Amino acid sequence: MNKKFPKQESEDFWKEKLSEEEFQVLRKKGTEQPFTGKYNLHFENGTYNCGACNTPLFKSNQKFESSCGWPSFDNVIKGSVEYNLDKSHGMLRTEVVCNNCGGHLGHLFNDGPTETGQRYCINSVSLQFIKN
Repeated sequence: MNKKFPKQESEDFWKEKLSEEEFQVLRKKGTEQPFTGKYNLHFENGTYNCGACNTPLFKSNQKFESSCGWPSFDNVIKGSVEYNLDKSHGMLRTEVVCNNCGGHLGHLFNDGPTETGQRYCINSVSLQFIKN
C-alpha cells in the first residue's frame, strides 16, 4: 500500500495481531470461500467493525441477504471506507478497504436489490460484530 492510513502499522505487526486467514484477507487481499463466513447469514442488531482495527464500517440495518455467499451491505458508515480500482483476476472491480488501517474488506458492485443499487460484498473474516 502506498497511502498512509491513520493506523499505519508494519506487516510484522499485522502478522502477529491477526490470524493467518485474517492476515491473508485483510493484508494480502485474499478472499474467504463463499458460504463459509460466520457473518454470511448473520442478522443481529449491531455494528460490523473492521477485523483489524475495530473501526465501525456497517450498521446491521445496511445488511441484506444476497445469496452470493458473503455478507452483503447496501451502504457503509459515512467516511469509513476507501475505494480502489482492482484489476486482478482479469476483471475490473471496486475494492473496498478500511479508511483507518487500509485492510482489504471486499468489493463493491452496482447490482444491489435495495434502493441504493449497491452491494458491498465483504469477507466475514474482515469483520467483527458488536451487538447492540
